[in-house]
Amino acid sequence: MTHDVAILGIFAADTAYRAARMPAMGETILGDSFALNPGGKGSNQSVAAARAGGSVAFLSRIGKDTFGQLALDTWREAGVTFAGLSDPEHPTGAAFIFVDSASGDNSIIVAPGAAGQISVADVEGWAEAISSATIFLCQLEQPLDAAFRALEIAQNAGVRTILNPAPATDLPDGMLGLCDLITPNESEAERLTGGRVTDIASAEAAGRNLMDQGAGAAIVTMGEAGALYVGRDAVSHVPGLSAGPVIETTGAGDAFNGGLAVALAEGMPMDRALRFANATAAISVTRAGAAPSMPARTEIEALLG
Repeated sequence: MTHDVAILGIFAADTAYRAARMPAMGETILGDSFALNPGGKGSNQSVAAARAGGSVAFLSRIGKDTFGQLALDTWREAGVTFAGLSDPEHPTGAAFIFVDSASGDNSIIVAPGAAGQISVADVEGWAEAISSATIFLCQLEQPLDAAFRALEIAQNAGVRTILNPAPATDLPDGMLGLCDLITPNESEAERLTGGRVTDIASAEAAGRNLMDQGAGAAIVTMGEAGALYVGRDAVSHVPGLSAGPVIETTGAGDAFNGGLAVALAEGMPMDRALRFANATAAISVTRAGAAPSMPARTEIEALLG
């Protein structure tokens, strides 16, 4: 079975703690709440894309444990096809998430677990799923060599490639040349270009820098300020949308990328695709959790009018 969107990434069980502040080293504080939810950027993006109406294949490794079952249940409910591997030797990944009770902002530590073992050989085994897609999307939580090879396979097959460079890290030579689109947020764009990103003008400069390094085009996401597309022949800023009070921003970037992948797979022009992605993210931040916050297609269309 072929899918419109193929996504390489990790699943991690999100253990989220809400508190008024982060404790200092050696300090214990009482939090406001705790939640266990499915997470991992690739998995979140897969759920976002499926709920937004896409046909999605997710490529990863999970353990044969309780968190692995949480992953399988999550994908089944969302309509994601898991085309990856179950690993009997390594545990499923997990993440610690601190959420500021007042602002909803977050800090995250991820232990990839089984997904940290994704290899080039695994990717070769997933070549058909990658090559038959319309859009291929990956991030940087899995090993870099696996992401690099997957992008190569996609590009060689004529599949449109999107790299969400999160978490930010130095990229191997030639990797940006495999990306039709790169979608950093402001801090990731700063890491990849060495320049500050504080407004639309500096975001455009960062996008042009990324194209100079080989990327086909760049989309710099800017939170409430929306997203800026920088291409060879066009620059377009699409303002952010509001769907209500912000509860938690954990899944916003993943919602944006999942929505974007679906929109582009459906052939939407870039401005419309960006509005669709912005709407997906805007709804997600009005809810707690990452994967659980991803909106349905009907909700996205209702916000867009």
